[in-house]
Amino acid sequence: MKRRSRDEIAQRVARDIPEGAYVNLGIGLPTLVANHLDPSKEIFLHSENGILGMGPAPAPGQEDEDLINAGKQPVTLLTGGAFFHHADSFAMMRGGHLDICVLGAFQVSARGDLANWHTGAPEAIPAVGGAMDLAIGAKKVFVMMEHQTKAGESKIVADCSYPLTGVACVSRIYTDLATLEVTAQGLRVIDMVDGLTLDALQEMTGVPLQEA
Repeated sequence: MKRRSRDEIAQRVARDIPEGAYVNLGIGLPTLVANHLDPSKEIFLHSENGILGMGPAPAPGQEDEDLINAGKQPVTLLTGGAFFHHADSFAMMRGGHLDICVLGAFQVSARGDLANWHTGAPEAIPAVGGAMDLAIGAKKVFVMMEHQTKAGESKIVADCSYPLTGVACVSRIYTDLATLEVTAQGLRVIDMVDGLTLDALQEMTGVPLQEA
């Protein structure tokens, strides 16, 4: 079994973004999705610091220090793209104008609860950002993350032990092992990496799984 790399997780997410969608990519791992979108599809990427029509990362040496995403990474602007006030950007997020947001996570529950801003540890630096606004404002929430912690514990849990970002907001979970859909009956396995069986995936997951 070979786990998906971070770019391979991003490729898998990109496959599920339909043409015409308005999409926010969260800070960190989700920003990689911009580099794997099908250029033949018209997809509108939004960044919470005030960009609509964001493109992939620029080629080395072509960076514009005044054009960055919410994670302060240099980005490009597609033809017709625009940038605007932060308040207008949050109005888009809170007003239900985004079809999909892609976020990282510390934990996701079987109900689709999301914990991604704080581990609760005294020394941890909380990082709310716009995640709470996106979690409740976007029509669908896709989560990208490793399936397990470095200690081998499942990040998919029955109940989140970390402070919640949003309740029952996650639609799909994309990990280095599988793609899972959150349903009213629990988590359904959409696909898995080659060489991994459902029984093996179940052993590494903290909640019951349903076969597609």
